Order: sequence, then C-alpha cells, then structure tokens
Amino acid sequence: MKLKKNRKYNYKPRYYKGDGNPYELKHKFDEYRKTINPPKGIKGKWNAAMDEYKNNRDENVNRRVFIIAGILILLFLFLFGFDLSIFSSQS
Repeated sequence: MKLKKNRKYNYKPRYYKGDGNPYELKHKFDEYRKTINPPKGIKGKWNAAMDEYKNNRDENVNRRVFIIAGILILLFLFLFGFDLSIFSSQS
C-alpha cells in the first residue's frame, strides 16, 4: 500500500521578466530566521531554537519568556498541591 505522490508542475509565466518565481510562497521573515528549515529530529530543532534565542538581543522577549515560564511553574505547583510551607522556618 503505497501513498500516491503529488504531481509537480513547473509552470513559468510567459511574459514575466522579474527575478525568481512570482508564485513562490515565502514567509515574511525567512531571511532573518534560522529555524525555518531546522535539521530533523528533536535535538536538531531544540539546538536551532536555542541558538536563535541566544542570538536575539531583544530584552523584552527574554523577560516575557521568564514571566510565562514562572506562571506555568506556579500553575503546575498549584494544580498538584505543592505545599509552600516547607520554605517557612518552624521552630
């Protein structure tokens, strides 16, 4: 049981004199990102995302990531009934 392959068409407009293919779909920020086509596998995707995160100089993004991570950790602890009284000093 083989899957049927999609057909490929190499259509070129007759009167188009521009550079490249006018029907090519590209993302808006392809030139600026490394993670558009990361290497296969979880480790390759993780490493590509971490490289992009480390090379990003925007401090607001870093602060936002830490705030979201903190909220998610507190939500996780609250849902599983973590007792915060272990951090208080009892005599």
